[in-house]
Amino acid sequence: MEPSQSELIRILIADDHPIFRNGMRALLASVPGFEVVYEAATGEEAIVKAAELQPDVVLMDLQMPTVGGVEATRQILFASPHIHVLVVTMFEDDYSVFTAMRAGARGYIVKGASPDEMLRAIRAVASGEAIFSPAIAVRLIDFFAVPKPTVPPQTFPELSTREREILDLIAQGASNGEIAATLVLSPKTVRNHVSNIFSKLQVADRAHAIIRGREAGLG
Repeated sequence: MEPSQSELIRILIADDHPIFRNGMRALLASVPGFEVVYEAATGEEAIVKAAELQPDVVLMDLQMPTVGGVEATRQILFASPHIHVLVVTMFEDDYSVFTAMRAGARGYIVKGASPDEMLRAIRAVASGEAIFSPAIAVRLIDFFAVPKPTVPPQTFPELSTREREILDLIAQGASNGEIAATLVLSPKTVRNHVSNIFSKLQVADRAHAIIRGREAGLG
């Protein structure tokens, strides 16, 4: 049974390449449940027609004349927050992905995706889900899964490993005696290290050393 007019997913295609628009229109016409309401060749046209026609989904290329795809996405969603934008582009770099997501896009899929992937992505975005092509999903997972070190390994490169270790304890508020006990060093050795730290960091006293250490994430 054919879907009713109210069940159709209404789509606006925004892409400056006629070949892509024609191919996408043909794909959507080949399966039930979709209606292409407009084809925009510029970002400005996409903004105007999205506000006028209120599609369910906008398929947005990033490289658009007059207004880029990211800015067009931002303006479309500012005027009509209920519209779902699916970015369909050749670009897979982190900058393109994250700027599109920050603009409010609900999904990101590359133009090399198979017809089944494309249709699945459109349906998912139309229903309010967020969806990414496999390569993009892996990149996002890697970005958020890799733990970020609280202290960069090259913090205070002028200090030795032992001196950075002592500076960390200084930043925690430890006295020379406590540092000596913790690291099993003689008090004189600790004093010498502390003196070297002050000299290398060009600080006058312990208070300033604590500030420098904490600013760098130590302590």
